Amino acid sequence: VWKPGGSFSIEEVEVAPPKAKEVRIKIVATGLCGTEMKMLENQMPYPIIMGHEGAGIVESVGEGVSTVKPGDKVITLFLPQCGECASCLNSEDNYCIQLKQSHTSLMTDGTSRFTCKGKPIYHFANTSTFSEYTVIREISVAKIDSAAPLEKVCLISCGFSTGYGAAINTAKVTPGSTCAVFGLGGVGLSVVMGCKAAGAARIIGVDVNKDKFEKAKEVGATECISPQDFKKPIHKVLVEMTGTGVEFCFEVIGNPEMVAAALASCHESHGVCVIVGLLEYGVQLNINGYLFFSGRSLKGSVFGGWKSRQNVSKLVSDYMAKKFNLDPLITHTMNLDKINEAVGFMKTGKCVRCVLLL
Repeated sequence: VWKPGGSFSIEEVEVAPPKAKEVRIKIVATGLCGTEMKMLENQMPYPIIMGHEGAGIVESVGEGVSTVKPGDKVITLFLPQCGECASCLNSEDNYCIQLKQSHTSLMTDGTSRFTCKGKPIYHFANTSTFSEYTVIREISVAKIDSAAPLEKVCLISCGFSTGYGAAINTAKVTPGSTCAVFGLGGVGLSVVMGCKAAGAARIIGVDVNKDKFEKAKEVGATECISPQDFKKPIHKVLVEMTGTGVEFCFEVIGNPEMVAAALASCHESHGVCVIVGLLEYGVQLNINGYLFFSGRSLKGSVFGGWKSRQNVSKLVSDYMAKKFNLDPLITHTMNLDKINEAVGFMKTGKCVRCVLLL
């Protein structure tokens, strides 16, 4: 993308060899995530190669790389795992300090590995997977099962892991519980899958787009409702439906008003609300403080609470063991040069996840 508000442009790009502790990867498949759609509207450095939900094969490694070698199948990670910071050393934490300290738009040494038409091109989210080749730090790469189908497991790079883990790790959904999921896109459906895997008895999907209801029920939702079908606020509808409010509620849209509604939908004493959707930087939440008096809790979640390098390979193994199915999440598969068409599908709401093949 050359400029703010611009569309994706297919260009010939020179990708430099990896430097120390870096890996050059031939990307095979990458998902088009809602995060890209939001970030296109935000201020970023341009020109930039976006993409952060990818899987590929290691082409070459820089000096000092010891955990992957050429020929290995890998998944790219927007959330690194350095293994040394306080977060990485804490068993309950996954927000590696390297995410905050790194140049997410440049490599560690402050330079780019991409050149196009003689100009350096910025990286995105430490990954830049909308490219046949990309260079990533070793701490942002996870080696996976050599038999894994990359056009499926690329979703474990972000969308699936984020939603599935929000239910299992962040909320810690309990067997027999009642859950509500606000937003039934790719990540929201992954939350539904996580709630089901955790043994929830009732999973209520909430979305204004009723076309998503059938897919939500296919992956585990027991019922679906649209706020537009009611004259009263959606949190009152959910409290009436359940009698007490839901035990676990997930906001997977990134809408501050929906965060307030999701929290108000929770059981007053032990309800847990998890923000999974990406809220824009600086957005303020307008929440009635009295909601917390009786014991409700509001939590954030990044990458579903998984330690990225450590857990992604295990999630891929679980997929290979048929513990979950990614197929329902993939509604479109296209070649990378159709990326603007894929963006159009995402904007219509008819596309859950589009996988781009390189």
